[in-house]
Amino acid sequence: MTQPSAFDRPRLLIVGCGDVGMRLLPLLRGRFRVFALTSQPERRAALRAAGAVPVVADLDRQHTLARLRGLAPWVLHLAPPQPDGAQDLRTRRLVAALGGVTHMVYVSTSGVYGDCGGALVGEQRPVAPRNARARRRVDAERVLRAWAMASGVRLAILRVPGIYAQDRLPLKRLEQGTPALRAEQDVYTSHVHADDLARIAIQALVHGRPGRVYHAVDDTRMKMGEYFDAVADAFGMARPPRLPRSELEAVVSPVLLSFMSESRRLDNTRMKRELRVRLRYPDVATALRLAVQ
Repeated sequence: MTQPSAFDRPRLLIVGCGDVGMRLLPLLRGRFRVFALTSQPERRAALRAAGAVPVVADLDRQHTLARLRGLAPWVLHLAPPQPDGAQDLRTRRLVAALGGVTHMVYVSTSGVYGDCGGALVGEQRPVAPRNARARRRVDAERVLRAWAMASGVRLAILRVPGIYAQDRLPLKRLEQGTPALRAEQDVYTSHVHADDLARIAIQALVHGRPGRVYHAVDDTRMKMGEYFDAVADAFGMARPPRLPRSELEAVVSPVLLSFMSESRRLDNTRMKRELRVRLRYPDVATALRLAVQ
């Protein structure tokens, strides 16, 4: 039996084809004709080599997005909001430009929950963003929900915690000796391997229920300092020093401090049950063990 040509495959558009998007391309090849939006013309050759048709357009310039209308009925929206403002203007421009979409997955953030005091969080928990970065994500989710309901689009939202991979570990931070919080003040943080996130996104595209939120997260239940210690131990590096919050505030960036001020554990039961996800890297310990083999 002959394989269908690329032109006979369903069309899929990746919006925000960065690291996770590039990990998606090998998984999508042969199943979809993939288009990848990029604002950088110099990336066209790399995207073609990875199996995508590059589309040069910029979510910060509405007039460049006209070519997206009717381009693909399947969309993976991985683009982050612009770095300032209360609204995600990029997502607003995107939905104004798209047409003919039937399925979309949006990759959001677990930061929409704010600080949960270390509680185990399910997808039904109300959002309570504590910073502008998370408020823009909440805005994007609301805009997409309204657009999907009005347009008949099957939308699934992935709320994603800290993404890591062998080339996305905090080794530079450890080399610099950036301190972590003392254990009694430390916060719970969740994780997902970038390769697993790519597979979760595809499962959500195929199996996600309309309007449904899923936690794209592994099984790790670990505090932030414990994560840094685990990476340090795996690579034979010094563990970071621990400081009380009152001292740490003076030596870390405001962005890092904001991550150190929110504690939550994400439940991934819905992801496993409804999206039929089997994690290749079920926890950080497994991934680190494989990384140093």
